[in-house]
Amino acid sequence: MDGIGEMIAGQRGELAQVLAGLPAASWDAPTLCDGWRVREVVAHITMPFRYSGRRFMLELAKSRGNFNAMADRCARRDAAALSAAELTEAVRSNADHPWQPPGGGQLGALTHDVIHTLDITEALGLGLRVPADRLGVVLPNLVTPRSLKFFGTDLAGMQLRASDTGWVFGSGQLVAGTAQDLALLLCGRSAG
Repeated sequence: MDGIGEMIAGQRGELAQVLAGLPAASWDAPTLCDGWRVREVVAHITMPFRYSGRRFMLELAKSRGNFNAMADRCARRDAAALSAAELTEAVRSNADHPWQPPGGGQLGALTHDVIHTLDITEALGLGLRVPADRLGVVLPNLVTPRSLKFFGTDLAGMQLRASDTGWVFGSGQLVAGTAQDLALLLCGRSAG
């Protein structure tokens, strides 16, 4: 798993570089996360770095245990309260942060970072390409029963094939695209 930790740090470092170079207007641009601008996505990504376990539980209780409602409320509030520079620094200075989503481990952390990076860069048309080794870890994680259920993705009767990496999953009607596009598709993002 040491290699995955390096991938996470690399992904966060690259995202911080992208964010540092964004014009001010881009922070208010929509992303592939429905209803969230760049600033909300970055506030969400950095929430695990900025919140203690106790604060997280308090915020979750305020949302009556509904994680999605809590994530949305906190992302919107924090996006309004923190500057673009503060959000960028929260990504940059936490490249090596050990956060892992509950039950998701390092694979879940990498998947979270890759997908939310793409939510931003694809929506802005920046042409960022996630390295194939990271996608080689993320794609199998996205086709686990847990991930498919979380994203509401039904792959019955489909075969996914990444045209750029050779990754294949399932059988049936062929759905082909780049590994990056398939990752977005698996997460229900319209760009996929």
